[in-house]
Amino acid sequence: MLSSLLKRFNRPAAFSTPDPNTPVCIIGDVHGCIAQLEKMLFQVPQDHRVILVGDYVDRGEHSAEVLRLVSERSDFTCLKGNHEQMLLKFLNDPTSHGPRWLRYGGLQTLSSFGVRGVRSEMNDAELQDCRDRLEDVMGQDMRRWLEQLPTSDLSGNVLVTHAGADPNVPVDQQKEETLIWGHPSFQKSDRSDGVWVVHGHTIVDAPSAKRGRIAVDTGAFATGTLSAVCLDGSEPRFVSVAH
Repeated sequence: MLSSLLKRFNRPAAFSTPDPNTPVCIIGDVHGCIAQLEKMLFQVPQDHRVILVGDYVDRGEHSAEVLRLVSERSDFTCLKGNHEQMLLKFLNDPTSHGPRWLRYGGLQTLSSFGVRGVRSEMNDAELQDCRDRLEDVMGQDMRRWLEQLPTSDLSGNVLVTHAGADPNVPVDQQKEETLIWGHPSFQKSDRSDGVWVVHGHTIVDAPSAKRGRIAVDTGAFATGTLSAVCLDGSEPRFVSVAH
């Protein structure tokens, strides 16, 4: 499988090999898939820094376990995904943001934290009660950890974000919403600065590296397969694990 994935590596003349300052392993969207994440961590080379692209919660069944694992690892670089943003918005204003979050996987996250008696359709009082119970079991330390998550990591000519970047804007001037939710030109236009953007958010059949973009979200919650890319200055190496 690894050899076939390496054939996907397509480097136009404008792009040199992705070369971070130190070796890194970048893991795609976990979405509550704790078993796959634990398996993946055994596959990471010991000299590689671990970066996770975000979306630890929702849709899968074990969001609480995933958050507890990654939030306790000070040696990991954890980025913020749009699902962490939706969770935080629910905590800040459950009546305005709760219905949308629940539709996009919040019910599974609440269940993983042991918050019972919730439904996809709840009135304002029920949403506020749901938020209060989640806050109690989650704790303030985890909430602060979520709030402080960065939205990107730049090392050498490799930019890691959750959803991509605006190809026409320098990497240090990207908007947070673009890094978390994506940009309409990201998949259509190549960058001119030679920076490779590693991202999740958009589900692909297999991880790939082409034209300055490295995609690592293989939809673990739906397919059962979690993927990552290891970068050390040589050609990208992909790792995929299944439940």
